[in-house]
Amino acid sequence: MQHGPLLPGDDDDAQRSDSLNESRADPHGVESSGSRISQFESFYRAEFGAVVSYFARRYSDPQLVADLTADTFVAAIHSFTQLDAKLTSNRAFAIGLARRVWTRYRESDPRSEDPARRHSIERLLDRAETKELMWWIDVESSSRDLTERLARMSILDREAVELVDLCELSPAEAARELGISAAALRVRLLRTRARLARGGADGV
Repeated sequence: MQHGPLLPGDDDDAQRSDSLNESRADPHGVESSGSRISQFESFYRAEFGAVVSYFARRYSDPQLVADLTADTFVAAIHSFTQLDAKLTSNRAFAIGLARRVWTRYRESDPRSEDPARRHSIERLLDRAETKELMWWIDVESSSRDLTERLARMSILDREAVELVDLCELSPAEAARELGISAAALRVRLLRTRARLARGGADGV
């Protein structure tokens, strides 16, 4: 599948160069800017599916899914030089950014307040691109069912399950993202999975 519609535009490419070019080759082994850009492109290809799926579980509007996914990778461009693979995986980094983009969107949604901007966003996707995004949305239909069942749980319980079971973060990574201990995360996973198996119940 082609992922062209969700790549940042020309202006963002220039910003990407500015951000990623902070790493320059030197005799002591600092990564070259070209290497860093190549790493980002590999990161994008590897994590695109996880990010678009994160938003496709929440929305059925392909334009909105595309926009939030693009926002996430633009955010990744600006912070990618700070990524330390020894401390966090690419997946955890990408999902962490997606969570923050989603939080900002929910707290302040200029799209709903600016019809002209919303219309311009919709024009970014042609029919083929919309069809591709609808495929992702359809793929996540079963996960959306789980997300709806999790909505009856506490915020930490449902996010613990989503991060580990749907986003495929390790329990340790999910715990860091949620700001709790790994032991507490595992307890929440066990408890929430048991409640889901029983048909769901409110959690704290």
